[in-house]
Amino acid sequence: MTRNLAGNLAEISLQSDIKTTATHLLDGRVKLMQPKTGYRIGMDGALLAAACASLSKVKTALELGCGVGGALLSLKMRRPALALTGIEREPDYAALARENIRLNNLSGVTIIEGDIGQGYKTLLSSPALAGTFVPREVAGEVPPEGAKPLHRFDLVFSNPPYFDDPDTLRAPHEAKRPAWIADDGLDAWLDFAQSAVVDQGHIVFIHRADRLADILSGLSKKCGSFVIRPIQPFADREAKRVLVRAQRLGKAPLRLLPPLILHDNGARKHTTEVESILRGEAELNW
Repeated sequence: MTRNLAGNLAEISLQSDIKTTATHLLDGRVKLMQPKTGYRIGMDGALLAAACASLSKVKTALELGCGVGGALLSLKMRRPALALTGIEREPDYAALARENIRLNNLSGVTIIEGDIGQGYKTLLSSPALAGTFVPREVAGEVPPEGAKPLHRFDLVFSNPPYFDDPDTLRAPHEAKRPAWIADDGLDAWLDFAQSAVVDQGHIVFIHRADRLADILSGLSKKCGSFVIRPIQPFADREAKRVLVRAQRLGKAPLRLLPPLILHDNGARKHTTEVESILRGEAELNW
């Protein structure tokens, strides 16, 4: 990373020549380096972090597909006592996430390189492996000394890729493909989350509204106590996104919350509620 003479963040390049630029989240409290092109954190990640921050009893949390750490670090800034882990398949994004942790002088945040499609049970944790995904057929019959399954978490959350089939949309920029296309399908992400969360722990996903039935069906294997918050661009438009919270082994009836409205019809870019969330002044309560 380089800095200009004023000490401000400047552009950096990784070994793979990915160019990065600086972004600030939560009204400047989080400094984030992210690619100029490719996946960049947006509204969905910001809302996901705000929704997770409202779960007050959580002590440990895991983000699936953490990218460069935008949602992960936003949650850490909102809830400093949380012990956070992020899993990311793309090595350059994982490297940027680690750099962003250092940039913000944060502790208690760990980045693991791994593929959600490999499954939770393939994740071995040991000093020798440095917290990387090692499929058992690669690790061999005898795992490395001290290797053991990664512990389960109080909370697992994700903003997974929104498409399963690359033929369903015009091909995205190659740098954006990992964030847009779930090679192993949405079910792989839902199954991983259910395996990685403790009994009575929480799962929070943000996704396309038209995948709500698939999310509820997939999470129903081990979860219940569903809470759904639709996210509408305007009050008179249908929801394009949904936030879904589930509880492993939960038995409470499903609850459908009032929608979050992103934009009003006046001159403001966002509604007052959303502006407060984006600045870090408010959480997104369940």
